[in-house]
Amino acid sequence: MRLTATRPQVSYQWRALAIDEASYGDAHPKVARDLNNLAALLRATNRLGDAEPLMRRALAIDEASYGDAHPEVATALYNLARLLRATNRLGAAEPLMRRALEVFLTFSRDTRHPHPHLNTVINGYGVLLVAMGNTQAEAAEKIRAMRAQYAVSI
Repeated sequence: MRLTATRPQVSYQWRALAIDEASYGDAHPKVARDLNNLAALLRATNRLGDAEPLMRRALAIDEASYGDAHPEVATALYNLARLLRATNRLGAAEPLMRRALEVFLTFSRDTRHPHPHLNTVINGYGVLLVAMGNTQAEAAEKIRAMRAQYAVSI
């Protein structure tokens, strides 16, 4: 069952965003969370053009707040890459998806535990690689090579 956003839900998300911007400033991680939530609702209603700038802003806030190699940044990268894939901008989506996978692989290697989103990103990256013209075997080999590079076998 696919969830769809209603107008009141989107309206509430805009209000939550405005409240958090007023409370914390426009570059706070809670604002990035609100931006991502609103973008997810817009994406669910196929308003991809409205969702993209919100996702890009959330990504910029997360990068400034956490640094480039944080799982929150990887999640924002993955969400933006999925949106770009949905709008058939595969070439723009690939480096974002790869970067998200690299962050989760680094996390998994360093903690010796797979990040909860690792398999989701691996699967998404495989789907993207196939959509870009790779065979299933080629996509699997690229992912295997990345896992080996980061010494992640889990």
